[in-house]
Amino acid sequence: MDYALTDLIRVLVPATASFAIGIALTPLLTHYLYKFHAWKKRAGKLALDGLPATEFNTLHSVHETRAPRMGGIVVWGSALITMFGIALVAVFIPRAEILQLDFLSRNQTWIPLAALLIGSIAGLIDDLLTIRPDAEGLSIRYRLIIVVILSGFLGWWFYDKLDVVALNIPFGYPIYLGALIIPFFILMSLALYASGVIDGIDGLSGGVFASIFASYTIIAFAQQQIDLAAFSAVIVGGLLAFIWFNIPPARFYMSDTGTMGLTLALGTIAFMTDTLGGGYGIAVLPIIGALLVITVASNIIQVISKKFFGRKVFRVAPLHHHFEAIGWPGYKVVMRYWVLSVVFAFAGVIIALAAIA
Repeated sequence: MDYALTDLIRVLVPATASFAIGIALTPLLTHYLYKFHAWKKRAGKLALDGLPATEFNTLHSVHETRAPRMGGIVVWGSALITMFGIALVAVFIPRAEILQLDFLSRNQTWIPLAALLIGSIAGLIDDLLTIRPDAEGLSIRYRLIIVVILSGFLGWWFYDKLDVVALNIPFGYPIYLGALIIPFFILMSLALYASGVIDGIDGLSGGVFASIFASYTIIAFAQQQIDLAAFSAVIVGGLLAFIWFNIPPARFYMSDTGTMGLTLALGTIAFMTDTLGGGYGIAVLPIIGALLVITVASNIIQVISKKFFGRKVFRVAPLHHHFEAIGWPGYKVVMRYWVLSVVFAFAGVIIALAAIA
């Protein structure tokens, strides 16, 4: 069989399995989430300046207590079951076809797997604390500390163990950072984690993240990092299963157990597809993840404007809630974000592939 076709099968089969497992897992998960009332018991949240988010609470106060949190378990749960399931089958049935599907490898998938798993568990703890009566979950300070510690360790691993000291620039020369690669990775991880607030409308975050991880599946595949491509693809499969049940009205919300693990894994995959893969995974991240950038930027602009000029730029920040506040129905915001996420994904992939051609 042609090697390219074999590699394609090695990516598509795990992705399909992850989707199927996610679809099968969800009814059982939602049964227990509803049984144990796994949703916020008190509606409403504070704005970035610490005051009540009046506009947001008007739009979403009912939704926050309507459906359970922790839907992100579907994403990382199906991905992990697929990954370890194939590896386990390969141990007991070491046939060539099964061994080829095993993408659990030290040089490509252990690091992003650790980021996904640890971030998801930390987010799950926050969700479990949030659903208690009169509880708010982990404070933003503790969540940021978790992100800094984990990303600091991963940044050190890239620098010390994998000798990553530079960032590739498409059609240009690499930027040498040396040990500064560690704080760079920490800052990138913090920015990506902050973008997790895109999980604010039914179906929105799942579609955006699916486009982003699909992009890195293609980029890793083009670099012949097939195990990493398969890892990204199983996340896409899990995300598609999540979206199946998250379209309005959502059966559950992704919440921190989804967004924390996904954003940390995304940063790691971007690094894996940069100098390690002879590509430009970091440079194209702001393009592929443009909607995440816009989400964070709108929050920053809102805070600065309120603090220094005493007025808001947006009715509600981040931007997707602003569109709701001016009258767009949620499904219109989601569908347009999905379209834009695909456009930005195509643009980033084209640049990444053209630069290595």
